[in-house]
Amino acid sequence: MLLDKTAHKETLYDVLSVKEDASYEEIRASYRSAILNLHPDKLLKTSEMSSSHQTSGDRFLTVQKAWEILSNSTSRSVYDNELRGSRQDALAADVAEDVSLQDMIAEEAGEALELSYQCRCGDYFTMDSTELEKMGYSLLRDGSEISLHTVDALPGSVILPCGSCSLKARLLINIDDNN
Repeated sequence: MLLDKTAHKETLYDVLSVKEDASYEEIRASYRSAILNLHPDKLLKTSEMSSSHQTSGDRFLTVQKAWEILSNSTSRSVYDNELRGSRQDALAADVAEDVSLQDMIAEEAGEALELSYQCRCGDYFTMDSTELEKMGYSLLRDGSEISLHTVDALPGSVILPCGSCSLKARLLINIDDNN
């Protein structure tokens, strides 16, 4: 998946400094460590609160909120789905156009088929059939006909960057559109 690093928004996983596939135990250990370091009672030494203490207090609440969501399997699942959706929305905003498998030009490239689609800048969006195979799709070529075969794979899409410019195309993979 291609993501613009400048558009990265801190996730609840980032707040707790864990990976998105972290176990409950890993999340719990990171939460306990963070909460001990950020607890307002520990930071409050005087009756006057400085701006850094206020920032620590805000961070404490953020860590608390992350724990509340990620410690519960149901709320974590909902959050993960929303996170995936927001990432796909961000990718979709950068897509110049949608193309189908039938729009792609296929050329033999050894054991694989090289798929390409011309960008408006003149270069190409490309991928080879081995990348599709990793996703559960296989391409077969019979003369000029290309067919898509799959075992238990669902329709999907792949973001393809242009070889020269910053444009991206989304290859829509619809298993009902076989030719």
